[in-house]
Amino acid sequence: MAGDRSELSLRDLRSFLAVVDEGTFTDAAIALGTTQASVSRHVAALEQALGARLLVRGGRVVTLTVAGRRVLRHARTMHDEGEAIRRAARDEQGPIRIGYAWAALGAHTAPVQRRWAELHPGSELVFVNSTGRFSGLNEGLADVAVVRRDPGMAQIGTALLGHESRVAALPREHPLARRRSLRMADFAGRTVAVEALTGTTREELWSPEKYPAGFRTVSGTDEWLTETAAGQGIGLTSQATAVQYSRLGVVFRRVRDAPPLPVWLIWWRDDPPWYLDALRGLIQEELDREG
Repeated sequence: MAGDRSELSLRDLRSFLAVVDEGTFTDAAIALGTTQASVSRHVAALEQALGARLLVRGGRVVTLTVAGRRVLRHARTMHDEGEAIRRAARDEQGPIRIGYAWAALGAHTAPVQRRWAELHPGSELVFVNSTGRFSGLNEGLADVAVVRRDPGMAQIGTALLGHESRVAALPREHPLARRRSLRMADFAGRTVAVEALTGTTREELWSPEKYPAGFRTVSGTDEWLTETAAGQGIGLTSQATAVQYSRLGVVFRRVRDAPPLPVWLIWWRDDPPWYLDALRGLIQEELDREG
C-alpha cells in the first residue's frame, strides 16, 4: 500500500512507551512535552509499521492488546539501545537503572549511589521500584536488579552479593514488641503476613512444632506494613526493610536464630550490561566495609 512504513522509529517507540507508562495519550504528551495529536500519530505509525494494533483505546485508561504485551519488553530494549547509541555518539552516559521490589540495598543504597557518582562522573545509579517477579527486568524497567530470592532461571545471570539478618515486624502495642530480640519459636501460634510474589517468608523457615497459626497474603510492602500496624499479622523480613521503611505503629526486632537472607544481583544472561563487574564490585565493597 502506498505510504506504508516498515521502519521503526525511536520517536514512535518513545511515544508508545510513554502512553503505556502514563496510562493516557494526554498524560504521555505532557510527559514528553509535546501534543496529544503528535503522540497519537507516532503510536499509529508504530502500529502501521508492525502491522498490529498495540493499544486498546476508548476507555479512561489505555490498555495493551495481546500484541502490545508481546511487543512491550522488546520496544523498551530497542528504545534504550537506540538512546545508548545516541549517547555514545555524543560521548555521554545515561542513568543505570537498578530494579528492586522492596528495601533496595537498605542502608547501603545511598552510599553506593554516591560512590558510583564519584568513580564514574557523568553516570548515575537510579533505583527503580517494581513489584514484578524479577524487579523490573521482565518489563524492561531495569538493566539489573537486586532481589532476595534466587530466580532459578537459566536465562537470568546471578551474583550473590551477601547476606542480611532478619527482623520481626510487629505492631507497636504487641506483647512481643516489649522484647529487644526474638526467636523463630516466638512466631508459633501467630498469624504472619507474607508477600507472595517477591517476599522471602515461607513456612519452611519453621520446624513443624513452631509453625505460625497461619499466613496472611498481602500485595506489596505498603500493604504489608499497613496490616502489621493494624495488628492483623506480624512479619519476618530483612534488616534492610527496617532501615528503608518507617511506619507509624510498626516496630522491628532482631530475630536471633533466623537464617540469614541472601541478596542477589540479577541480569539477563545473554545481555550483561557493560558496567556489571564494576557495579557488583562496588556493592560488595560497600557491604564489606559497612559490615
